[in-house]
Amino acid sequence: MPHSGHLDDAVWPELASRVSTVVVPVGSLEQHGPHLPLDTDTAIADAVSRALPHMLVAPPIAYGASGEHEGFPGTVSLGAEALEAVLVEYGRSACRWADRVLFVNGHGGNGPALVKAVALLRYEARDVAWVPCAVPGADAHAGRTETSLLLHLSPGRVRLSRAEVGNTEPVARLMPRLREGGMVAVSANGVLGDPTGATAAEGAQIFGVLVHTVTKALARWEPGPDGRLRWEPGADGRLR
Repeated sequence: MPHSGHLDDAVWPELASRVSTVVVPVGSLEQHGPHLPLDTDTAIADAVSRALPHMLVAPPIAYGASGEHEGFPGTVSLGAEALEAVLVEYGRSACRWADRVLFVNGHGGNGPALVKAVALLRYEARDVAWVPCAVPGADAHAGRTETSLLLHLSPGRVRLSRAEVGNTEPVARLMPRLREGGMVAVSANGVLGDPTGATAAEGAQIFGVLVHTVTKALARWEPGPDGRLRWEPGADGRLR
């Protein structure tokens, strides 16, 4: 058996020879407005990971650092320190049988933990890196971008009739209040952006850009100082 497919479906003799790369989706369980499921970030990271060609994909790490969303029921956050520890121990263990580990991150709040964890793992001479599920021009949270992606990936899980416009101010302007009081301080419905115009067709296009970009970054395998694979999307979201 080639070293591709899903890690949770494998048996150990199929992995007895050294695995080149294991891909690990990293997500969150947090509110995504009144219309998207709590595991939206995990679902996107998992779908992108599974679409990468010829990769061995692990089950997702489905909880992240989501403290800013804890003003809404359903959110469960590990916190940055605990997530960092999980990522470090995961990388140490997986690198016993895999040459490389790539964390595919679906939640922006996980970024600081990923940077610290990957930096330590690389200092320990383990070939670990990470990439974000991000496209140019995307809105911040539970808006048109994520809603379109979920309409493409899991349309039956989107409560589109409940979609509402959230706070559409630039995120940079919101950050002081967001840091101080969490998401509930800047958006009563938990949405940053406007999901009402989202479509599955747009989601398919966004997803294609994500998969293309991550595939190219993976093939290049050039981790930067923050451990993130070289990531140079052009105006259309594709690598230059």
